[in-house]
Amino acid sequence: MISEDQVKFYHENGYLLVKGVYDAEEVKTFRESVETFLKRAAASKFDRSHAWAGDYLPPEELKKLVLKGFHDVQYHDAQFMRMITQRNLITIFTQLIGENVQLHHTKMMVKPPEKGAAFPMHQDYPYFPHSKHSMMLASIHLDHTNEENGCLHVIPGSHKQGPLPHVGSYYLNHKEYPIESGIPCIAESGDVLFFNYLTIHGSPINRSDRTRRNILVQVRDPEDQPTNDKHVSWGQGLMLHGINPRFRNYKYEGTLLEV
Repeated sequence: MISEDQVKFYHENGYLLVKGVYDAEEVKTFRESVETFLKRAAASKFDRSHAWAGDYLPPEELKKLVLKGFHDVQYHDAQFMRMITQRNLITIFTQLIGENVQLHHTKMMVKPPEKGAAFPMHQDYPYFPHSKHSMMLASIHLDHTNEENGCLHVIPGSHKQGPLPHVGSYYLNHKEYPIESGIPCIAESGDVLFFNYLTIHGSPINRSDRTRRNILVQVRDPEDQPTNDKHVSWGQGLMLHGINPRFRNYKYEGTLLEV
């Protein structure tokens, strides 16, 4: 699916944008699933809106912003399981991470028009630290995404710095790492952005009249062990390719068992 030069680019820069991983018909189906999901969530008691807390925005502006985020979406709609097991996606994972590819979790991120909240620059490492740092993310774009509607910005090569101290654990000092310090990853629907969990990234507010819908798929080498048991979820441990050499079992309540 990708060339040797693209694999080298990923390892050197900590990210890679791959065009056309999903075709137009797949994207249409997944968009419909997202919209159905959001309607079902809104009608339930589990609907959530998220925005980053902190001093990167004035409080009065922060209150106006919305970010829809839901984990483990494959448990809500079979189309999302088809999405994360699609052949092109899995092939790229194996080229970047190796033959054994294990799911950690999925997440839906929706930035609504004109008020979609920003993500300050950060690493994903603090959420789920691992010993070998194989953890990586695929951000599947279901809409054309540019700076106006809050595309992701990345700092090339930043994964080589290793884990950095974060403010309140989950984001970097916005004065030292403004979102504008990253390269905007402009993408079309069906494109996928891959990046290591140590790569510094963030995204600005969606100030456009267009929704920005992404599905995130977080994976790892199953031999890369967590340094603590944060972020244990239903889907964790599903093998997307290859085998799990450690034969590890997971329990949803957070207790991990070795067999």
